[in-house]
Amino acid sequence: MDATAGKEKLVVEVVAAHNLIPKDGEGSSSPFVEIEFENQRLRTQVKYKDLNPIWNEKLVFNVKDVADLPYRTIEVNVFNEKRSSNSRNFLGKVRISGSSIAKEGEKMVQLHTLEKRSLFSHVRGEISLKLYVSVREEVKEVVDLGNGAVVSGSSGPRSASSKKSKKLQQQSPAIVQQQQQLTQETNKQTQQQGQNNAKPVEPNSGEIKHIVITTGPTPVAPGSGGGRVITTPGGVVGGGGDGFSLYTNMSSEFSLKETSPHLGGGLLNKDKSSATYDLVEQMQYLYVKVVKAKDITLFGGGEIVGEVKIGNYRGITKRVGSSNMEWDQVFAFSKDCMQSSMVEIFVKEGNKDDYLGRVSFDLNEIPRRVPPDSQLAPQWYRMEDKKGNKAKCGEVMVSIWFGTQVDEAFAEAWHSKAANVHFDGLCSIKSKVYLSPKLWYLRISVIEAQDIVPWDNGSPMMRFPELFIKVLVGNQILRTKIAGPNPNRSMSNPYWNEDLLFVVADPFEEYLVISVEDRVGAGREETVGRVLLPITAVEKRNDDKQVDSRWFNLDNHLGSAVDSKIMTRFGSKIHLRVSLDGGYHVLDEATMYSSDVKATAKQLWKPHIGVLEMGILGASGLVPTKLKEGKGESANAYCVTKYGQKWVRTRTVVDSLSPKWNEQYTWEVFDPCTVITIGVFDNCHAEKNAVNNACDSRIGKVRIRLSTLESDRVYTHSYPLLMLHPTGVKKMGELHLAVRFSCVNMANMLHMYTLPLLPKMHYVQPLSVNQLEALRYQAMNVVASRLSRAEPPLGREVVEYMLDHDSHMWSMRRSKANFARLINVLSGVVDMGRWLESIRNWHKPVYSALFLLVFLLLIAMPELIIPTILLYMAFLGLWRYRSRPRHPPYMDTRLSYAENVYLDELNEEFDSFPTTRSAEIVRMRYDWLRSVAGRIQTVVGDMATQGERAQALLSWRDPRATFLFAVTCLFAAVGFYAVPIRVVVAFWGLYMLRPPRFRNRLPCRALNFFRRLPAKADSLL
Repeated sequence: MDATAGKEKLVVEVVAAHNLIPKDGEGSSSPFVEIEFENQRLRTQVKYKDLNPIWNEKLVFNVKDVADLPYRTIEVNVFNEKRSSNSRNFLGKVRISGSSIAKEGEKMVQLHTLEKRSLFSHVRGEISLKLYVSVREEVKEVVDLGNGAVVSGSSGPRSASSKKSKKLQQQSPAIVQQQQQLTQETNKQTQQQGQNNAKPVEPNSGEIKHIVITTGPTPVAPGSGGGRVITTPGGVVGGGGDGFSLYTNMSSEFSLKETSPHLGGGLLNKDKSSATYDLVEQMQYLYVKVVKAKDITLFGGGEIVGEVKIGNYRGITKRVGSSNMEWDQVFAFSKDCMQSSMVEIFVKEGNKDDYLGRVSFDLNEIPRRVPPDSQLAPQWYRMEDKKGNKAKCGEVMVSIWFGTQVDEAFAEAWHSKAANVHFDGLCSIKSKVYLSPKLWYLRISVIEAQDIVPWDNGSPMMRFPELFIKVLVGNQILRTKIAGPNPNRSMSNPYWNEDLLFVVADPFEEYLVISVEDRVGAGREETVGRVLLPITAVEKRNDDKQVDSRWFNLDNHLGSAVDSKIMTRFGSKIHLRVSLDGGYHVLDEATMYSSDVKATAKQLWKPHIGVLEMGILGASGLVPTKLKEGKGESANAYCVTKYGQKWVRTRTVVDSLSPKWNEQYTWEVFDPCTVITIGVFDNCHAEKNAVNNACDSRIGKVRIRLSTLESDRVYTHSYPLLMLHPTGVKKMGELHLAVRFSCVNMANMLHMYTLPLLPKMHYVQPLSVNQLEALRYQAMNVVASRLSRAEPPLGREVVEYMLDHDSHMWSMRRSKANFARLINVLSGVVDMGRWLESIRNWHKPVYSALFLLVFLLLIAMPELIIPTILLYMAFLGLWRYRSRPRHPPYMDTRLSYAENVYLDELNEEFDSFPTTRSAEIVRMRYDWLRSVAGRIQTVVGDMATQGERAQALLSWRDPRATFLFAVTCLFAAVGFYAVPIRVVVAFWGLYMLRPPRFRNRLPCRALNFFRRLPAKADSLL
């Protein structure tokens, strides 16, 4: 409700209507009333098949100023609902002046005659209304639940929930319970948001300030049952035919926000070339490099450690022997955490608290280093003991300076915020750059074999051998089909001629094992020959020219070494063609958001067209992932970015829910139509009690398509980190990024849009969809295994999440989202059809007359048709340049159907494959899937019926219909030959655009003839 609205409400009581005009083509109508007052629009229920409907419904409107009511108008429209096409027909309207509105005690029924909307409208009948001002009534919320049912409820949560519970009584108890739970959670979230919005929040001075919230108009979420969505003051309430779902107003929470960080490159609105570290905020650090020590007297030998201390922070070097006191370690202390004006360096013996020597520095005297200056040379400093004596304490080599994260020592330095990380976990918190291995497709063409000796089981009965080839590469196994009998070949010379594809990584470490197997029984296979080939000896090719095939000798002696020396009767051979295909791009991620499309062979690469620079600034509002003793909830967050073969891992910021990384990285761009993926994870290896096989937990992921970015513009935004949990979508925090895509040559970039997306081999010798999906899974396993062997390792769970390994799994939520996307694509065609229908029905006579004139002009000058269409599209594109998107895309929860998803659908989506749920839940899912598939089956059957009717025109399945069609075509051919085509099209257009009063309400004869044609549906069981 509007805050400016008074207590008085305008009540329009729709009593009844009678003698309405039929508009459904069957002699009746399904009317409903829609009333508009001061930008408020409410409607009644639909009365099906009733020309004299009775509603007796009250529609309540807010009134800003009662004194202005005599100068206002209330517009009442009556429509007929067409359920088949989800549209409506006009039945009449009434415009009522506010001067006729009575007080509550003086209300009376007013009879109004329905009026026309335009000159050619056909209306009749009257409508009875009561209009009065009341202070007792409350504004109602109107919720359309599909199937024509409209529910009016109070704006309070109790009344709305009671209405929904009545509607949901017909559903299964499990779904009702889940939907009621979802509604209660949504109401709590709405109340919490209202409380949060009521309290002013003071931003922290150290945080990145949000400037612009990029939210557009609230989109309409399509329902599965043809329901509609009505905007209310509290949010958006939607209804579908299969149930009730509530859309809460979470667009501001899940939206993209523009930020204005103080980046190191200065003002962002200036045109400048790329500079180093100009997309991050400068962070000041104190660097202390402890190199080595000498002249230290230690009795009995032992271990020596160095300690750097500043305030409450201290860093300890590794332990070294007294004979070789070299550490060569760098410590970095954040300037924001410094609590002292002195930095002290101690040299101690083992675990003893007493130090052997000490040297201190005043922070005000420490120099500042600015790259590209060379590193500060370390110097020897004489240490002192507790009494200040420097005679017998030895010397330590140290260099100390102030710098930023640009410094070369930053990546390998020990950071002060990692003081609580155990020694074994220190390597896992450093920033690293990984490179994916170069992946190749290994193609093995198994042609034939010769002189194969089948396995002898000692049975006197002769059997035909079931021979097939099994190929093993690493942990990848593929098999050919069983060689069938051939009258031209003996059973010892099988023939296959099949291609098997594998994914291998350079450098090639595996061997290619090819064995001939004989299936001697159910689940029993015997090896009759084997050949072992190193992959390094396989020939490489970069085009579709086939390599030479070769015969390889099979090793028939698979037993002991003594048996291998026995001479056999036959020398079995196998005919193979083996090659490493470098002309393909090995897909290791989903094709829809691939970050690299180059061929494997570097000889086929073209020069890069641009440079992508990204500054990973930090994150804010992260959800805690662990509970620290004495420190409350916290998280150890780090960021992983993947583009092309380059993986980037930032350092881990320990015990922080608002980490700041401020690390900048650069990639060469070879194709603008690629996607960069950024993921945020929680480091589980930084804990002292970390488990060896523990997995890093996911926090969220962001994708940015480079083609949506303007050249040489810096995008600074805060991206929501969204995760889908079994309980629903959850915001895990926000990721702050600065992105710039610089173009080297605009002409080369524009030329890239005319080239194929994938290398030439994908079109010359294409791979099937099933092959690509299987090879992508193999490639992902190869990449994950290689990156897990790095130091620090990039976990398999991180690689799988970044590469979307489960994107092919079934999900009802994704299916609904893809169906809604398809409907959105087709909505333009539907809107064009509705516009043409309105022109044809002369709803707006002026537009219809202009359209008729343009149509006749184009018929008279047909050479203007194509130029007119192209000019329209060109001017439309130029006109929309003003409203072009100014922000990169982000994860859209409404488009993903993540806000209104049912709990059972999420339970199914998070289930493993094969399922681990109980038989009752699986049966319920199967019944649900059957109901959905039944609707799809009906639609597909209707489409097939229309196609079979088109085929029946000339098939003589209905001899009379085919004869009539053939004769009609014969006369039409003569007519079209005699009459110019322009005249035919002109008369056809005039006939189709004739006013409604000159039309027949029945379908045309051609449509009636087509609907009578036979189909094959009557032959189905």
